[in-house]
Amino acid sequence: MTTMPDAPTPPPDRAARGGVLVYDGDCGFCTRTARFAADRLRASTDGYTVAAYQDSDLDALGLTARECDASVRWVAGDGSRYAAQDAVARALLASRPWARPVGALLLVPGVHAVAGLAYRWVSRNRHRLPGGTPACSLPAEQRPR
Repeated sequence: MTTMPDAPTPPPDRAARGGVLVYDGDCGFCTRTARFAADRLRASTDGYTVAAYQDSDLDALGLTARECDASVRWVAGDGSRYAAQDAVARALLASRPWARPVGALLLVPGVHAVAGLAYRWVSRNRHRLPGGTPACSLPAEQRPR
């Protein structure tokens, strides 16, 4: 399992400022994508936290392992939670200025529906994508540790 530089769940004051992007740390594709978000998209180290759900206090974030295994999650500073393409859109909106229009575009109704289809395709095929492994296609409880 790979963790991001900010992997443990941030203190409440840190999460309140910028939000938390929670991903599946057992999935190579998810980890690579989360690393890209942490390295290239965040406006600064205080922008938001990127954390594997396996290393996070899910109760404090109001999430479950089952939810996080199903899709990426965004927990906003106000505590609101988003999943899948909505989580991606919210993370982009909280990112560097050049990425924010993409986040806004993902929330436009027609684009949002297409983004949902794309997200579900990627989720089902993440084991075939760069960085993915066969374990990515297994439910969390069946993955080797």
